[in-house]
Amino acid sequence: MTIWQNYISTYRSMLPCKIENLWASWQAKGTSLNAIDHSHRHLLKSRQVDISDGKNVDIFNCIAYPKTGSNLPCFGMDLMKFSPKKIIIVFDFQHPTENYLFSVDGLPKHEGDYRFFEPGNHFSKNIYIRYVNEYEVDAHLPMFEKYLTKYIDMLELEKPTGTDTSVYNDFDAYMTKLDPVGGFLAGKFGADKADRLVNNFLFSYK
Repeated sequence: MTIWQNYISTYRSMLPCKIENLWASWQAKGTSLNAIDHSHRHLLKSRQVDISDGKNVDIFNCIAYPKTGSNLPCFGMDLMKFSPKKIIIVFDFQHPTENYLFSVDGLPKHEGDYRFFEPGNHFSKNIYIRYVNEYEVDAHLPMFEKYLTKYIDMLELEKPTGTDTSVYNDFDAYMTKLDPVGGFLAGKFGADKADRLVNNFLFSYK
């Protein structure tokens, strides 16, 4: 059972999507990876990847890309466990426009500096980042639900219908450069597979 089960269940129940494509299902060096595309009436896709070694590593990464024409952000989450004492929770509204400082009233504002997450450069003022231990994971679930509720409200208000994926060119190019998981994936599955996952699945709109 993944440590992120309650987050995944919450996401899938609040924003129900249809499985469209199992892009990858890999096993190597004691580590498994599944990469899946989901569809939703207001989303171009919700792409999700989970990585686990059954012991320490337990990662769930997901970005929901809204349909275009309404200037909406993506909803992204990085739920990362590398050991019982090294667990990182990140979720945010990630706007596709560079240097667009997106913000939502009624949610916490970002505090402090973080290496991979720069508010204003596709990340919002509300980016939520917490370093926790395994007993504190679900303590942040109510805030996750609050963020996701705000996002669903945006989708339902705008009801986007556009399919212009060029809107996400800069976003996916930036995220490709930023993403810290490429080296980890290469060590587990080989450089070729890691490169294909990053460029053809995780950030395919650049």
